[in-house]
Amino acid sequence: MQTLLLWLFYISTFYAFIPGMISRIFGYRVFRKGIGRTEFALTFDDGPDPQYTPLLLDLLKRYDAKATFFVVGSHAEQNPEIIRRMHAEGHLIGIHNYVHKTNWLMRPATVKRQIKRTDDIIYSITGERSTYYRPPWGIVNLFDFSKRRQVQIVLWSAMFGDWKAKLGADRLTEKMLSKLNPGEVMLLHDCGTTLGADPHAPKHMLVALERMLREAQNRGLSSIRIDEMIKKVQSSPIQQLSFAKRLVVGLWLAWEQVFQFIFSLKTISPADPFLHYRLRKYQGEPVMMDNGELLNKGDKVIELHIDNRQLFELGVHSRSSAQLAIRMIRRMEKDLPVLAGRIAGDLDLAEAKALYGVSMINRGPEKFGFMVLDLPDGLFARSTKFYLSILLSVIHPAGGARLKERSEVLVPKMMLMPVSQLLDQMNQQRPQKQVKVRELKREEERPLEAELPGATAVH
Repeated sequence: MQTLLLWLFYISTFYAFIPGMISRIFGYRVFRKGIGRTEFALTFDDGPDPQYTPLLLDLLKRYDAKATFFVVGSHAEQNPEIIRRMHAEGHLIGIHNYVHKTNWLMRPATVKRQIKRTDDIIYSITGERSTYYRPPWGIVNLFDFSKRRQVQIVLWSAMFGDWKAKLGADRLTEKMLSKLNPGEVMLLHDCGTTLGADPHAPKHMLVALERMLREAQNRGLSSIRIDEMIKKVQSSPIQQLSFAKRLVVGLWLAWEQVFQFIFSLKTISPADPFLHYRLRKYQGEPVMMDNGELLNKGDKVIELHIDNRQLFELGVHSRSSAQLAIRMIRRMEKDLPVLAGRIAGDLDLAEAKALYGVSMINRGPEKFGFMVLDLPDGLFARSTKFYLSILLSVIHPAGGARLKERSEVLVPKMMLMPVSQLLDQMNQQRPQKQVKVRELKREEERPLEAELPGATAVH
């Protein structure tokens, strides 16, 4: 008996657990996240529900938002008029098996029948076939990967636990707003009758969704269908990169997430991130800045970091070095005034002497008042050049050819600007320290004679 159980564990691990982990973590043969600067995707599982799905369709219509519904075949069979309305109002209808049962517990032939039966139901109602598939709970088995030519497996990049009513509309709103970013594929549920869900949980989801859609409009973001998002990815220059370059980019972007978390970087414009920053102590050699101030080791500086994902997308979508530089200048023009306002309202940031950064892409910072200086020769300069050279060969419009063409000028540079200069340019002032209540009391308790004309206070 023990041997049988052990063999069942081995089989289930290779049949579903490992394929599931590979698809979730590495996105192997599945679609999880898009690209772009103004679009995200709303996806809804487990419906249609006769009570909540019509309310959801009303809400999406009010905000002119398009969504993707991964429907359970048996539910679609019972509610054909809702499926017909989804299709008529321009939403995409995908497959979520005929019954809400995990592929982990079904044979490949059974899964195939589940998909085909649901597709036949959708076709009988709308007259169109569906080629988009989300397995229940996102669990794929080993043979699901072989269906790539028949269906596109779609997972998600943001999940909120909205199937539980105890989460509540307020907490759900917070979680959804934290993930309201371009390219996100959001997983929500318009039905609460499946195993583990609460029947009235969609009521809270609808409240939170309306709040998020309202905020999305304020940010200039819109929800699009999954098929439209996939087309944008397929037409992107990113897809033209070799596997090796995509691997480098993937590792680079993953490292940025880790770096931002470890060093608690803050983002100037979270809705459209380009510049991140942190307050730290300067560790280099003394530098005389343009305003006559001396930057010494140990002085506070605001260290700037360009968002790697934005930098990569700017690079692959630029046709030349000049276009890349122009696009980066425009983004800086947008973020620097916001940073100046933040410094003017923060005592800690206002104590910094300079803005500081290191970059190999250093065309144009003088326009904003930055000094561009060579890094002192040493391990840091050499390792930084090696690291940035690899990345530049990937993101630069000319690729590796650029490195060979003018390698002598492609060296990392240090960029500095006095904080006082930035504030002056943006018509901002350093915040004044408020006098503490205790100091005011001491001031009031001083002997009156010390303030009288001609009097001498003897201590």
